[in-house]
Parts: sequence; structure tokens; C-alpha cells
Amino acid sequence: MNFEKKIKELLDKRELAKAGGGKKRVEAQHKKGKLTARERIDLLLDEGSFEEFDMFVTHRCTDFGLSEKEYYSDGVVTGYGTIDGRLVYVFSQDFTVFGGSLSLAYAEKICKVMDKAMKMGAPVIGLNDSGGARIQEGVNSLAGYADIFQQNILASGVVPQISAIFGPCAGGAVYSPALTDFTIMTKENSYMFVTGPKVVKTVTGEVVDEKDLGGAKTHSTKSGVAHFVAEDEKEGIMLIRKMVSFFPQNNLEETPLAPCEDPIDRIDSTLNRVIPDNPNKPYDVKDVIHSIVDYSEFLEVQQSYASNIVVGFARLNGMSVGIVANQPKYLAGVLDINASKKAARFVRFCDAFNIPLLTLVDVPGFMPGTTQEYGGIIIHGAKLLYAYGEATVPKVTVILRKAYGGAYCVMSSKHLRGDINYAWPAAEIAVMGPKGAIEILYNGELKDIQSEEEKKKYVVEKEKEYVEKFATPYIAAKYGYIDDVIEPKNTRFRIIRAFQSLATKKVLNPPKKHSNLPL
Repeated sequence: MNFEKKIKELLDKRELAKAGGGKKRVEAQHKKGKLTARERIDLLLDEGSFEEFDMFVTHRCTDFGLSEKEYYSDGVVTGYGTIDGRLVYVFSQDFTVFGGSLSLAYAEKICKVMDKAMKMGAPVIGLNDSGGARIQEGVNSLAGYADIFQQNILASGVVPQISAIFGPCAGGAVYSPALTDFTIMTKENSYMFVTGPKVVKTVTGEVVDEKDLGGAKTHSTKSGVAHFVAEDEKEGIMLIRKMVSFFPQNNLEETPLAPCEDPIDRIDSTLNRVIPDNPNKPYDVKDVIHSIVDYSEFLEVQQSYASNIVVGFARLNGMSVGIVANQPKYLAGVLDINASKKAARFVRFCDAFNIPLLTLVDVPGFMPGTTQEYGGIIIHGAKLLYAYGEATVPKVTVILRKAYGGAYCVMSSKHLRGDINYAWPAAEIAVMGPKGAIEILYNGELKDIQSEEEKKKYVVEKEKEYVEKFATPYIAAKYGYIDDVIEPKNTRFRIIRAFQSLATKKVLNPPKKHSNLPL
């Protein structure tokens, strides 16, 4: 045996695998502003940490001339490495090989890394750039997709799953990213849809291009499918690295703790003036968030979708937390269908991975109207209610201004096992706003008053009386539904101390096969 010859054969095969679909196809990929599968992995993982699996796998189909076309790795690069020293598993689809189309062998490679990720308890990151199923393989390609979906489902809530869409993602291929926890798209080169523009035109007569049908703007503003939009692939990959830093490795670990030199007793006097005197005047709840979190750093999720609620990750004294906050700047912070779905999914992710929840409340209620009722606001609102009630992680709530009606209950109230519930002094906690309450409570008296001027004067007087009697935090505090009324400028200190006290919290839900979430 010529050992040196065997080593040379190995090295030659490795170079062949690394070449993907060849120089011309790599150049075509770069001309589109896209990186190759391996370039993406090199950017994502710590330098020198990538260990590849199944480099020499090839497809097993011989039909339609495929027996004459074989590429090592078969269109997807898989393996493991580290991000900031922490283990992650990764697969990166290679568009230069058969357009990244999925074969059975390709699917088996992805299923292998997902299976290992669950065994080792580490996140799975998928970098998607594929033309879809490999048509030549017929049902085997479909079987491959279904096998991946099954792994996504089994991994859900066990290890974090992140999908980046760096090219086309169409047909059945879209369901794997949809089953993962977070999806990132790039502005120019990525799109997702179940059926493409040609099929849409044939079936419905609609004329639409790829961008409008399934581009990043569509999925980040209208459908809510994309959680993040990056300018380009490099920004998207850096975003993944940042995101992972907030997560534990799996559902059995606590959240990572980062070094923090931002004092926990840092006081921000501007918070004492952030709430306008006029209760109907908006303000930006992100100003409150940036003021209280470590170094004012906040990673917002689904920034352009359902802007009436804000969700995202931050740190408090180095501890990862998930933040949910009503946004008075948009639709007065009202809860509607999209906001309820957005927040519910975020709350459930945090609960699945032991990430404590901070809820900042300023909500006038649920959105009224036929559009909302016909669209199922009852069911969708119940999702958020269910998510908070089911969550067993530490939950700290601060009512900043309004908390009216059922929306008060839903937003991590004491009645949904909120652990520590605070309110600012101007908080209004009531069944409804003063105007609506007076119209119901004093309907008879108002009918008897003939003069419009007298009626107006009477309403103003009764509204003031109602606010003083009911729309204050002290009535709720009287019953123990609010643990304390706090000065706004001390909010950072109070919530950090609250979370510190909850570090050893242990709550278990009743044993069951699984819950029946209102879907």
C-alpha cells in the first residue's frame, strides 16, 4: 500500500468537496452578492472551530442523468463548531450544487446534525439557500423534507433553532424555517413562499413578483414570518451570533450571565417625566426599555410587525431577559390579533428556554371592530393569555400607565402567576377608561340633563371622581394585586432586585401529554 498516495487521494477529495459546484458557479453566486455555503460557516463560527460531517456523501439517484453528475457534500455542508466558545450545530445549503436542491442524502445529513444537537443539548443553525426539492428524486425528496420537519418538531423547546434565509426558499422548504424559533432574511436576495409567482398567476390570476410575494419586506411587515431583516448576509450572520449570546444551550440550562459594570442602582430621573400629563398623549416605550437595561442595549424581535407591541432581548445586571412592552406610540398600545400572536410566541420561547420575562404595561384594551372580531381576536388574544398563564419562568411586571379591562389580566398580571408586579404612581388600573365607564354608570342621569353644557360639566366631574376612586394603582395595591408602587427613576434597581429574588423559583405545571393551546 502506498500510504502517501492514499493521503493525497484524501486531500484531493477534500478539495473537490470544498469546491462545491465549481469555479463558475461560485463566481455566479458572488455576482449575486451571495456568499458560498462554506464562507457563511466561516463567518458564523469561531475561527478554526468548524468540524465537518459527511463531506463525502453523494446522492444515490441515477435517473435523469444524475448518475453522471456527482458532487461531494451533495449540496449541503453540515457539522459543528463554536460561537464565543459555545457549541452549536450548523447546516449550510450550497446553491452552487444543483441549485441547493434537496435530495434524500442531503436531508439525511441535516437530520443527523439536528439529532446530534438534541443529544448534546446545543443550538441548531440552518443557513438556507435552496431551489427546493430535487425533482429527479421524486417522492424521496419529499420524504427528506418530511424527515427534517419531524426533527424540527422534536427539537422544538429542547434546543434553540435559528433559520437564516440567504437565497430562495420555496414550496415545502419554507416549513422547516417556519418550525424554528427565529427566522432571518436579507433585504435583497432572500424570499420565501409556498407557491411562486407563476403558479399564483395561473391559479388566481394575480400578477406579483418574487419580492412582493415573499421578500423580506413582505415577511417582516405583513406576514410576520421573518423575525429579523439584515442588510446583507454578513450582518445577518453577526445577528445570529448576537442572538445566540442571549440563549441557554438547551431547555435544561439557565440563561448565560455576562459581565456587567452598569450599576444596578443607576438612577434615571428622566423616567419621572416620560409619561405625559395628558393620558391620551403617546410616548415611546423603547425610551423606558433603553433606560433600564444594561448599557441601553436591546435586541428587538419583529421590529416592523405589529408595532403596537415591542418584544426582544436585553440584559439586567448581566442576566438575559425577554421583554414584552405595549407601545403607546403605535395604535395607543392596543392589543390586536397580530400583537397577540407576536407576543404569545415570544413569551413561549422565553419560557421554553428559562429566560425570565419583564413585562411593561400600558394598554387601553383590545382592538374593537368587525375586522378584529371576524379575524378571531378572541382566539388570538387567548394565545397571549395562555402563554403568560402557562409560563413558569420568573415574571416581573411594571404597569407604566394604563391597564384596562381584559388586557390588564392578559399582560402578566398577578392573576396569571405574575411573581412581582409593580406600578408607577400614574398607573390607571380599571375595567375601562373613565369616559366609557361614566357613559355606562351614569347613563340615566345623563339622559335627564337637557343642557349640553351642564352635561359636559357633569361628565368631567364624574370622570375626575372615577379616576380618583378606581383608576389608580392603590386600589389594586390594596388587594395585593400590585406588590408595590415604585418611583419611575428607581425602576432598574427594583426590577433587578426582583429578578435576583426569583433566581431559585420552582413552579411546575400539572403533568400532561401536552397542552391544547388555542390555535
